[in-house]
Amino acid sequence: MLFSDRLLGKYRVLSTIGSGGFGTVYLAEDTWINKKVALKVPHRQNLNFSELLREPRLLATLDHPNIVAISTAEKQDDIFFIVMEYVRGDTLEAVIGANGALDIDRAIDYSTQIGRAMECAHGQGIIHRDLRPSNVLVAESGTLKVADFGTSRFLELAARGTTVIGSPPYMAPEQFQGEAVFASDLYSFGITMYQMLTGELPYEPPGPHDLHRLSSGELVQPPGLVNSTIPPELDDVVMKALAPQLADRYQNTTELLGDLDNIRTTRRDPPARPSQPKGPVAAPRAGRTPRHPRATPAAFCWYCNKPLPARASRCPFCRERQ
Repeated sequence: MLFSDRLLGKYRVLSTIGSGGFGTVYLAEDTWINKKVALKVPHRQNLNFSELLREPRLLATLDHPNIVAISTAEKQDDIFFIVMEYVRGDTLEAVIGANGALDIDRAIDYSTQIGRAMECAHGQGIIHRDLRPSNVLVAESGTLKVADFGTSRFLELAARGTTVIGSPPYMAPEQFQGEAVFASDLYSFGITMYQMLTGELPYEPPGPHDLHRLSSGELVQPPGLVNSTIPPELDDVVMKALAPQLADRYQNTTELLGDLDNIRTTRRDPPARPSQPKGPVAAPRAGRTPRHPRATPAAFCWYCNKPLPARASRCPFCRERQ
């Protein structure tokens, strides 16, 4: 535990930002250039130096605007610490806790930013293994940054992470067996999206007796049943990310991002509304009934007010029954 005003080389500790299972993060000031930074001090200081350098070396390979940047790693007064950028804002966990379910467009934007961070990490062969809202920082500018890669593994170091690491509410079924792959991060991503869209987790943290139900998908109900404003297409994305079997889940983040981008494009540029005819519409001749009475210019969805195809029983945009 470091106290305020403690000096580590040129860094003056100002306050504690947070603490987790692997280390404590402090707000500090670089006294040479008067810049605020974040210092992460691992709890286990007795590891050999190469092991302590594992996380900063891993972070040094990740240069992306949606990932917390590392400046350097140092050792002062026999204390090893990592110097990272300080993100002024709050965690996504705190944002959800304060606001509940986010509006759909904001949730899609946040999901896209997190997805881009994971796409970068996976592209470097890195599995996060502990993706969750408390490890995502929301800057005051609205930019999201994924943090805490302390539990990550290089895929080339181990084809599967063989240690059970993660937070149970966000862990994929295979992680409880000590197996972590890229798609395991996407399951955690799916839980995070679910929480953004509903304000709650899909299930209580599973105990040992619940693992068979987790593996069969029994514990998860579609988020659209909790929040009816969620578009069916987005509901499908979340449920595919949460598929209990690896073969049914998204295989890479790029595929998931593509589906999110299609949804965002549709919401930003909805189909043009057909122009209304000018002047009166001729009435049908006596004794005859129009062949397609629902295909008149007034045939719009009662819920989203978008045009309906002829004889449609369900709106193709919002899926409401007509």
